[in-house]
Formats: sequence, structure tokens, C-alpha cells
Amino acid sequence: MTQPANGTPEQACPGIEAASEPGIEATIHAGRLDLDHDACYRAIAVRDARFDGRLFIGVKTTGIYCRPICPARTPRSENVVFFPTAAAAHEAGFRPCLRCRPETSPDLGAWRGASNTVSRALALVEAGALDEASVDALAGRVGVGERQLRRLFQQHLGASPVAVAQSRRVLLAKQLIHETRLPMTEVALAAGFGSLRRFNDTFQALFKRPPTALRHCAGSDVSAGPEGEISLLLRYRPPYDWPAMLDFLRARAISGVESVDGDVYRRTIGLGAQQGTVSVRPAGGNALRATVRFPVLSALPGIIARLRRVFDLAADPDAIAEQLVKDPSLAPLIAARPGLRVPGAWDGFELAVRAVLGQQITVSGAIRLAAGLVQRFGARLEPPDRALTHVFPDPAMLAGADPAAMGMPRSRGAALLAVAAAVVADPQIFAAGRGLEQAVAQLRALPGIGEWTAQYIAMRQLREPDAFPAADIGLLRAMADSDGVRPTARALLARAEGWRPWRAYAAQHLWAGGARQGSTMGRGVLESAVHAPDPGRSAALDSGRSAAPDSGRSPALDSGRSAALDSGRSAALDSGRSAAGGPGRSALGAPARAGSGA
Repeated sequence: MTQPANGTPEQACPGIEAASEPGIEATIHAGRLDLDHDACYRAIAVRDARFDGRLFIGVKTTGIYCRPICPARTPRSENVVFFPTAAAAHEAGFRPCLRCRPETSPDLGAWRGASNTVSRALALVEAGALDEASVDALAGRVGVGERQLRRLFQQHLGASPVAVAQSRRVLLAKQLIHETRLPMTEVALAAGFGSLRRFNDTFQALFKRPPTALRHCAGSDVSAGPEGEISLLLRYRPPYDWPAMLDFLRARAISGVESVDGDVYRRTIGLGAQQGTVSVRPAGGNALRATVRFPVLSALPGIIARLRRVFDLAADPDAIAEQLVKDPSLAPLIAARPGLRVPGAWDGFELAVRAVLGQQITVSGAIRLAAGLVQRFGARLEPPDRALTHVFPDPAMLAGADPAAMGMPRSRGAALLAVAAAVVADPQIFAAGRGLEQAVAQLRALPGIGEWTAQYIAMRQLREPDAFPAADIGLLRAMADSDGVRPTARALLARAEGWRPWRAYAAQHLWAGGARQGSTMGRGVLESAVHAPDPGRSAALDSGRSAAPDSGRSPALDSGRSAALDSGRSAALDSGRSAAGGPGRSALGAPARAGSGA
């Protein structure tokens, strides 16, 4: 925004209170382009933080676009235009403000609920789908024509797919300039620019100055070095239940691949022939601090995309709560845990492997199998980084393995090899390119994958906010009436219609809420039937019960015991610990308390 000579922000007009203005929330809505000018202007006049990430302000007199919370003087109404995304402002010819730094605004999943096609396409763009492929190829991956995809992007984001990819690249580069001491050559590579010349030309055209002029902190450049170490902030929209997220990851950490020390999550990563590590910890200012050590700097955008998926940083808790609180059963759960997220997965194949390993055995047995598999077939991390010693095996490695050498029952090993072979044949099988129903159907065709597991993979890997394992016993128990009578899966699906498009978050709250109630306290809330690994589903599934390749429990679950997942995950799908944490403890092993075990 424009700034007066004395640098003092202009005072908001007396009496304007965005919270009391009728129509602002309804007009400035995630995923819509019907941004009423007067309503938007009232919001920015009071610098309402609720709209940070939901809209951006282009100032015609300066050619700059800002966040609603920009501390600079509020421009006159006739001098501003509003955009739903930074990419739309970028495509319209505006450059990002150097004061409020639009690249630091929460990157909300504003499109979710407006267009699932756009949501999936954006996930692919963030993962680098347009780095070496065309918009037509991107459109094919999400099942629409190129023209239709461009129209949907303009309708919901106000920008083309190429403009979205370009703006993300520019904003990441700008963040690296401000938050690191990397030399500009390394900034260009880490942000995804093909060459230093292109990087310099882009910044010169956009900011009318070279990129070095944007770095104001003193000191010499510091190279990322041979390990490619980079530390930067990943922002989110508050609130955020970090303890619950960390408990989830701690409970499912595979020895040698993952670890949780204090409030820090660490894991090994392997991309192609290269390997490295990432660590994530909480930081101030509604952000997580991610430290990436990976020798190929150009892989950074893809790594950031995966981290954002794992920690569900694109969630808009306000938009989710607005829909879910309409149901009286969910309202108290939302109030108790307003920052609950749906934890994501680092890799879809890894998630599926955890599912197969957890069939028909105890949780501790599944953990031992996973650790043994990593020791036998995972590449060693060179050099080891404390507790991190191996990279999770890739599909090609497992597809060619001898089932007899896998250290597990032959039938389970055969199912595991079949899943690996399917991923080798179709590397995009766990990509977010299909609709929910199509994705679930394709996943269920894999050996050892039933309905529950497919829905669960859709929640965690495909980031489908409407995925919903309706036959899960934990959900049915959580929705029991005052007499303890549980609904049928069909009845629960009908009830969940009012939770769309956020059924995955509703499930997460129900699972977490169920862990607080007497019969489930200390055990978790997921309870499901065990099935044979080969067909991927059991007779119990057909009768309305969960498929549960992920449960990792024995048929004793039928007697009412829980499988150790109080937050939307099965105990052995990627569990890292026993279902019961002991007397008075939650399924995550933490002391039983309100909302334990996200």
C-alpha cells in the first residue's frame, strides 16, 4: 500500500468494525471471485487479519499488491482493486509489496469446496507439474480439457495455471532472499528458475531492480554447501494444534526413518538417487521452521510441497469450522480443538506399505516388520544423522525382492510386492490427479487395499478434504445416540452430507473427541475388522464394517477394543507404537486428557 512520508500508518475510520459489518464474511469468501469492492475495502481499512490469505489488494497508483494487514497507509478506495490470490495480482501486472511481503501470507486452500478439480491441479502445480510439462498435460492428469482447466483457474483463482506456477516461483525466491543468506545463484536454483539469467530478468522486470537490491540484511552470502542445507518458515492460518500433530507423528515413527525429539520432527527423504533429511519445529508468527538438507537445490519446491501436505498447512480452520459447527454433534468438538488438522503423508507408497504390513498382527508386530523392511531394503543414509540411518525403500527395490527374504508371512510379502509392482507400473497412482470416487476405486484395486484404507490414503496422501471412511467403527461409536445405539454406515453417510466438503475434518474431530469418552479413554477409537491381504477387502467390509488392512489388530477387536487410532488413522497403517499406552493413557501414548491424540 502507499506510505506517507512520515511512515505512520493511516488510522482506520472511526466506528468501522469489520466483525460487525454485515455481509463481509459472506462476500469475501474463500474460492469466490465475487469480491464486493466496498466490503473488501472495509476489511482492509481495519487491517482485519481474518482475511489475510483470502484476498490481496492491488494499488493502481504504485503498481504494488499487498496483504490486508499491510502496515502502510490505506490507499483511497478508487485507487485499489482486489484479487482472490497473489497469482491473480501477479498476472494483472502488480508486484509484491516489500513491507507486508505477500509471500509470507498463509497459503490457504481457499479453492477447496469451490472446485475439486482446481484443488487437485494446484496440488500438482505445487509439486512441479508445470516445470517440465504443459498445461494440456496437467489438464489430462486431472481429467479435463486444457480450455476447461484454464476457465476453472480464472473462475476460482483469477489467474492461469502458468501464472500460478510463475508467481509461486517468484514468491519462493523472494522468501529465500529475505530469510536466508544464500547466494543469488543458489536462490535461483532453489526457487525453480532454470537459469540465473532468467531469475535476474524476472526480478528486474517485476521489481525494476536486481534481486540483490531486495536483500537488506547485512553480512556475506552463505552457501547451502554440499548437503544443500536451507532453513525457512512455512506459514499457516492459526490456530494450529501442534502437540496433536507431533503426537500423531511420534506414535507412527519408523525406526531409522523418522524420529521425534522434544518438539522437533525429523525424517530421511529420498528423491531419485539422492537422499537427505528434513526437520520441522514450531516457530513464532504462526509458522513452522523447516530445515532441509538435500544436495539438489532445485528439489526444494517439491520438498516444501510435501511438507505442506504432511502438516496440512493449507487448511483454513475458519472456513472448516464455519461449516462443521452447524451440526450440534460437532460444534463442541470444534470448540474444544479449533486447530485440529488432518495429518498428511510424505509418500503414498510408504503409506500403502504401512497398511499391508499392519494386516492381522499386533501394532508392535507391524512396527517390527516396518523396521525390518527398512533395514533389509532401505538405502543407508550416508552419513547417518543420529537416529536417522535409512531411507524408506522405493517401489522398484521392493518389486524385485524375494518374498522369502522379507521377514514376514509369505502371503503378506506377496501382497507387498504386488503393491510395489503396481506403483512401478503407474508412478502417478498416489498423485492427486483424480476425483475422490475414482481415486478410491483405483486404490481398492490394489492388493491389500480395502475401502477403509483407500479412504484413509485419500485423506492423508491425496489431501481430499471430503474423504470419509463411513464404515469405521470409531466414527459409528462417536455418533451413537444417548442410549448407546450406533448408526449404520449408510445412516452415517447420510448425516455426513451436511459436513461436505470437509468430511475428513469432521472424521478427525470425531475420532479425537471419541478418545475423551469413558469407554475409549486410554485405547483410542478406531476399531475395525481384519481381512485377508490378497483381495484387499473382507466379508466384514461387505456387511458394513471397516476394511482395516491398517488396523494391525487381531479379531479380538470385535469384542470392543480399539485399534489405537483416535484421530483418523489406523493403528498399523503407519503406527509407531502399541495401541494401548497403559492405564490412563491415550492411544498415542500421551497422558489421557481432553482432546489427546489428534
